[in-house]
Amino acid sequence: MFSLTVIDHVRLDSEHVAQNYTIHARAADRLAGLAFGFRIAMAVLLAFATGACVINLLVAGRAYQILAVVATSLALVGFTLYAVFGIESRVTAHRAFAHRLWLLSERYRSLIAEADGGLLETAALLQRRDALIEALHNVYERGFDVDQSGFESARLPAVKSERAA
Repeated sequence: MFSLTVIDHVRLDSEHVAQNYTIHARAADRLAGLAFGFRIAMAVLLAFATGACVINLLVAGRAYQILAVVATSLALVGFTLYAVFGIESRVTAHRAFAHRLWLLSERYRSLIAEADGGLLETAALLQRRDALIEALHNVYERGFDVDQSGFESARLPAVKSERAA
């Protein structure tokens, strides 16, 4: 028969919180790199558009006018995509979520260390475990609206029907 002690339960919860912290910290890091790439691309597109407009001013010609319009349009499309995807807000959301999970993870580690050291009686262990469960629930209850689909896909394993598709 399967048996689970209170400290085993706390360890399992602690591992789960640490795992979710890692998922969100990695997501923030990955998205920060993507945001940096978008900013570099925007700088290149804007420099190209500016150069095309300057050339159009200095050298009159239909080809330079078309080049200026195309370059400016590309810069507009690039900026629109950057704004629509909202990568910066996703980075911030993942970082904030990871930070809250890190703090809870440290509280779990502290509780485990105190329990392993024999510094807590069962009643105190149960009380602190329940307080941590409530705190974790509050973290998840606030939600993760900015990137909920990304959060769920990273946190939950794919269902068999989703793998086949």
